[in-house]
Amino acid sequence: MSTYDLIADHIERTTGNPFSVNRHRVIGGGCINRAVLLEGAGQRYFVKLNQSALVNMFEAEAEGLQAIQATQTVRVPAPICWGTQGDNAYLVLEYIEMSSPGMKSYVQLGSSLAALHQTTTSQFGWHLDNTIGSTPQINTYTNEWVEFLREYRLGYQLRLAADNRLSGSTIVAGENLLTRLDDFFGAYVPVPCLLHGDLWGGNFSADREGSPVVFDPATYFGDREADVAMTELFGGFDPSFYASYENAWTLDEGYRVRKLLYNLYHVLNHFNLFGGGYAAQAQNMIHELLAELG
Repeated sequence: MSTYDLIADHIERTTGNPFSVNRHRVIGGGCINRAVLLEGAGQRYFVKLNQSALVNMFEAEAEGLQAIQATQTVRVPAPICWGTQGDNAYLVLEYIEMSSPGMKSYVQLGSSLAALHQTTTSQFGWHLDNTIGSTPQINTYTNEWVEFLREYRLGYQLRLAADNRLSGSTIVAGENLLTRLDDFFGAYVPVPCLLHGDLWGGNFSADREGSPVVFDPATYFGDREADVAMTELFGGFDPSFYASYENAWTLDEGYRVRKLLYNLYHVLNHFNLFGGGYAAQAQNMIHELLAELG
């Protein structure tokens, strides 16, 4: 039996519905995983593939999707099953036929994201580690947000950046920034909210009815501002999204500065993954943040 036939058998055992692959088609667009559309018996499934050693990455993604799905706030592709077959790890997801987001999609996403963030808990973190891109994302439960941000987000990425030869002066400036994180919060006390964790334009689309769909999460409980901030990092989100979010749950004034702090995490990660111009961008962001403190 082929790999696809064995995956089809797992789908059949999980869903209880007969399924065999009549056609498979490679789908492009991702830079970390391979993706295939499996079709047969009037059913379609979206399958992610990677090396077998990375099956834990798929398990964590599936659990993140399940957590978001359970809130009944914003649509995600439902995870069906996951596992390994030979040299491959796989994650089978509901196939959703996508369309380009319109105004309705952005408005609905704003209110739905605010509703997702209303799912809270007592600590920051997550019950298992996951990945941001292909970089490990450490989610050890922590009582204080600034401690979590310092140790498991910015500090972790900065240590990786030092190993990847980010300039010594930028590392020193980044370490100085870590010692002053408390100064960015003042009277603002973040609540541990359920986050998508990797909410840029490439991880958002709309279904055929125009309702928003988000995918490829890096889920954890953190400050809700971190999700909103990432939507601004690479742009592409309509202003109606932000108006809708704020109408549902107003952001604190300090978000204007803290969004740069939260996006530094992603820029450092992009440096660690891709190098290049992200080094200069990270340096500029660190110096801008330090300048905000005077």
